[in-house]
Amino acid sequence: SSWLLLAPLLTSPAPVITAPPCSLCPEGAHRFQWIRNLVPEFGISSSHVKVLSSPAEFYELLKATEPEFTFCWFQAQIKTAKQRVVMASLYLGTGLLEQELVDCLEEALEKSLRAKESSDLRVSILLDFTRGSRGTRNSRTMLTPLLQRFPRQVRVSLFHTPNLRGLLRLLIPERFNETIGLQHIKVYLFDDNVILSGANLSDLYFTNRQDRYVLLQDSPEIADFFTELVDAIGDVSLQLQQDDTVQMMEGMVHPYQGDKAAYCEIANQKVMGVINSARTRQELLHAKTFHSSQDGSPLFSQQDSRASGDQKPEPDTWIYPLIQMKPFGIQIDEMVTETLLTEAERGARIYFTTGYFNLTQAYMDLILGTRAEYRILLASPEVNGFFGAKGVAGAIPAAYVYIEHQFYSEVCCLHQQERVQLQEYSRPGWTFHAKGLWLYLAGSNLPCLTLIGSPNFGYRSVHRDLEAQVAIVTENKALQQQLHQEQEQLYLCSGIVSSSTFEQQNRYVKLWVKLVTPLIKNFF
Repeated sequence: SSWLLLAPLLTSPAPVITAPPCSLCPEGAHRFQWIRNLVPEFGISSSHVKVLSSPAEFYELLKATEPEFTFCWFQAQIKTAKQRVVMASLYLGTGLLEQELVDCLEEALEKSLRAKESSDLRVSILLDFTRGSRGTRNSRTMLTPLLQRFPRQVRVSLFHTPNLRGLLRLLIPERFNETIGLQHIKVYLFDDNVILSGANLSDLYFTNRQDRYVLLQDSPEIADFFTELVDAIGDVSLQLQQDDTVQMMEGMVHPYQGDKAAYCEIANQKVMGVINSARTRQELLHAKTFHSSQDGSPLFSQQDSRASGDQKPEPDTWIYPLIQMKPFGIQIDEMVTETLLTEAERGARIYFTTGYFNLTQAYMDLILGTRAEYRILLASPEVNGFFGAKGVAGAIPAAYVYIEHQFYSEVCCLHQQERVQLQEYSRPGWTFHAKGLWLYLAGSNLPCLTLIGSPNFGYRSVHRDLEAQVAIVTENKALQQQLHQEQEQLYLCSGIVSSSTFEQQNRYVKLWVKLVTPLIKNFF
């Protein structure tokens, strides 16, 4: 059935996008304020940002009983949530650790029902339909008990790509159908605390699968935005029922049975409605604050601020949510990423990492044709998530080696080895899933911007899947140091790629893999 991978869905080429140059803004805050012309800008204190470095910290953050990074931190976030728990992931695993998370949700919901006041806690979970339905024991069977016990408080939405329909849907078997398009966003929020990551809700991501994770604490506006985004995608997704069946919300166009154009238009309107309304709110807040400071009258008097306890420090860090949903005609993340690569000046350094090195042609052209220095971190074959897999999937690491070798050869042909350097992550007993970038301005030893979230910068991230990440821009040296240490820690487990790398025995690529890779590379 592997030939079915060769049946791509025809998509029009990405349009040429122009965006404002990265020049210093008039207000002098930072040079990336042009991003707020596209998405909402959330100004926060850097003290609200915590960069996590390991899967254990991520799981601890999801489970804990004390508000600190101990083994049980993540659990307390669920157990102490008063208003909302919102989780978006590719899937929920079926192991013991995942069951503990479900048990935590159940305990929190029971506690909410027992409370004297009315039960306000709501749980919303967004997963991918095809990945979440794989096998007899799957994400759906893990979550149906919650729906059965708490039908009014729990919502489980399963996104189904509109591109998997008709004869294609009938013919492509399980697992292979996931190549057509997925819900790939990873965001986990508890009341006003938000975790952005590339990690899924699976035991591997809690133990020995390296990813990236950032916690935004006490950030209600950002939590509201991602809650509304998950709700919008959930509205156009299949709703899991108590008997493990699925159905669409009343009056909603079906993703694979209804009219595709009508469905995508509705989805576009819902998602862009969230982005534009949040952007308008933040612009009004920014204008109000700016005019108040101009006329010398604070937005709140010091007496009122002390009385309310709501006085906030001046923001020194800015969060920009970047959304990419090409099936719905939304290409914001692609636009911002291409502009960042284009405008990076000579002497700037960009540390760029992906667990699956399969960059779009546009990203490769920008890396090879622009002025900044690049240090690209990717997975060695042994830490690739598909290493040792059965069947056709077992050849995927070799396909990535072939793509990497082609790109390295192009770097050498252009004599760019000093400016563009490849490094392979290698760590015994671990797999590598980290993605994102860190931008160091010319003359600086610390990054002022990072991208963190779900995109892998490959074809499917840009064209097929639903993706979200955030651009974090900061002037705070302590937070810049956190980001720098995160980058250094990842790159310490890597070796520099050279021509001799591809002469090693474990880099041998079979002829059939070389022949097939150009045909199927747009699917992984």
